[in-house]
Amino acid sequence: MDMDCLVKYNGRSGSVCTTIQDDMEDEEEILRDDLKYYFMNPCDKYRTRRNLPWKLGVQVLKIIMITTQLVLFGLNNQLVVSYKEENAMAFKSLFVRGYSGADEDDYSVAMYSQQDVHESLFYVLDQYTRLKNLSVGPVSYAEEGAKMVPLVICKEHYKRGSVEPSDESYDIDAQTETDCLTLDPTCLDNNWKTNNESFFVFDFYRLLDIKITFQLKGINLQTVRSLELPDCYTFFVTIDFDNRCHSGKMKVFFDMDAVSSACKNWTISGIAQKNTHHLLVFDGFVILVCLTSAVLCTRSVLLAVKLLQRFSTFFLVRYKRKVCDADRKEFFNRWHLLVIISDVLAIVGSVLKMKIQSKSLTSYDVCSIFLGTSTLMVWVGVIRYLGYFQKYNVLILTMKAALPKVLRFCCCAGMIYLGYTFCGWIVLGPYHEKFEGLSRVAECLFSLVNGDDMFPTFAQFQQKSMLVWVFSRVYLYSFISLFIYMVLSLFIALITDAYETIKNYQKSGFPMTDLQKFLKERRDFDSPEDS
Repeated sequence: MDMDCLVKYNGRSGSVCTTIQDDMEDEEEILRDDLKYYFMNPCDKYRTRRNLPWKLGVQVLKIIMITTQLVLFGLNNQLVVSYKEENAMAFKSLFVRGYSGADEDDYSVAMYSQQDVHESLFYVLDQYTRLKNLSVGPVSYAEEGAKMVPLVICKEHYKRGSVEPSDESYDIDAQTETDCLTLDPTCLDNNWKTNNESFFVFDFYRLLDIKITFQLKGINLQTVRSLELPDCYTFFVTIDFDNRCHSGKMKVFFDMDAVSSACKNWTISGIAQKNTHHLLVFDGFVILVCLTSAVLCTRSVLLAVKLLQRFSTFFLVRYKRKVCDADRKEFFNRWHLLVIISDVLAIVGSVLKMKIQSKSLTSYDVCSIFLGTSTLMVWVGVIRYLGYFQKYNVLILTMKAALPKVLRFCCCAGMIYLGYTFCGWIVLGPYHEKFEGLSRVAECLFSLVNGDDMFPTFAQFQQKSMLVWVFSRVYLYSFISLFIYMVLSLFIALITDAYETIKNYQKSGFPMTDLQKFLKERRDFDSPEDS
C-alpha cells in the first residue's frame, strides 16, 4: 500500500484512499439513481418514488383547455369572416353596375365603351345617395364628429397628351395629375351632376384611373345569437376604374377594408354580457395553466443542466474523459423547449383574445396565429408521451434519424427547384397563367411533383410561339422526370433507410452510449481501456 495514503485517524491507521474510493462509489450510486429517475417516464417515476406526475396532468389539462378555447374562438371568428365577406358581396351588388355575382379573374367587371364608364360612375353615386332605402342590412354613412364622411372621386391622368393611332403619332407628358371631387352625402340633390359636369369630361387617352372612396358604418348583429356583444364596423370602400393598360378594356376593381370597434352606445337584454364574463374567466384559467406548465418545464430544464454538470464532472474525475456530444444532447429535452414556446404563444394569444372579448382590440388575425400555432405545438407535444412505448415511437425515432440527411438533401434539391422556378417565370409567364408570378410558378411546380394537375398544365399552353411551345415541353418533361423519378425517389429512400435502421435496432438493440452504459450496473460499464 502506498505510504502516502496512511494517516493517523482516532488512534488507528486508516486508508484515505479507501475512504475516497468508498465516497466515490456512494456518489456514483446516487448520481446513477438520480439519472435513472430523470430519464424515467411518468408512470415509472410514480412506481419508483410515488411522486404524482403533475407535469403530465398539467399537459393533459392544457390540451383540453387550449383546444376548447381555440374552438370557441374559431366559431366566433367564422361569424366575423362571414359578416365581412357577405358585406363585400352586398356592396359589390349595390355599387358595381353589371356585377354578376362572381369576379372576372381579379376584377369585378370590365367596360368597353365611354358610355358604360359614365353610366357606371353615375350608378355608384346614385346608389350611394339612396343607400338607406336600398340596403337590407344595418348600414349607414360614416360620421366623424358631427359631420358625415364625404364621398371622394379622384381621377388620375397624364398632364398633357395627344394620340393619333392612324398617323402612328403621339405626344405625351409622362407627368401625372390627380383631380378630386368631394361630395357630401347629405347634399347630393338632383343638380349635383349639372354642377360638376366638367369633372366628368374625360380624355380617355390621357386617363389612367378613376377612384371612388367612401366610408360606411355597420353593426354585426349576428353575434347576438352566440350570446356575445355585437361589434360595430367601419367599411372603407374603394371602387377603382383602371385604364392604365389603355387597351380598350377598363377594369373595375372593388376593394373593401373592414375595421371593427366597440360600439359607443348600446343596450342589450339577455345573458350576452354574462357570457362574455364567463369567457374572460375561462381565458384567465387557460393563462394560469400555461404558466404552470411553463414553470414546470423550465424547472425540468434547470434540473437537466445541473445533472449534466454533475455527470460531466464525475465522468471526468472517475474515467478521465469528457462526455460525448450525443450524451450531452440527451440532457436537453427538445420537447420541453417546444412546450415552453407553446405556453408563451398560448398566453399571448389568450391575452389578445381577452382584449377582443372586452372590445379593446380587434386584431383577429394576430390572435388566430398565436392560438393556432400554440394548439399545433401542444398536440405535436403529445407524441412525446407516446414515445415512451416502443411500439409507438417508430415515427419519432425515424424522424430523428432521417432529419439531418433529409435537410441536406433538400438544400441540394432546392437549388435545382429554384432554377426551374426562375426559368419558368421568365420564359413561360407570358403564355400561361400558372407561370405569371414567382410564387405561382413555385406552387405549380410543387403540384406537378405531387402528380396534381399535370395534363391541364400541358394543355393550357398557348401555341402563339412555336419556339416557346417546344421549350415548354422540354421544360416540363425534364422537370417532371428529374423530380418525380429521381429527386422524390431519393427523398423517400432516405426516410425508408432510416426506418429500416430503426427497425433493425429495435430487434437487435440500439448502440449503447456512455450514458446508457453508466445507467446500468457498474459491472456492465466499460472502462476507458475497454472503450
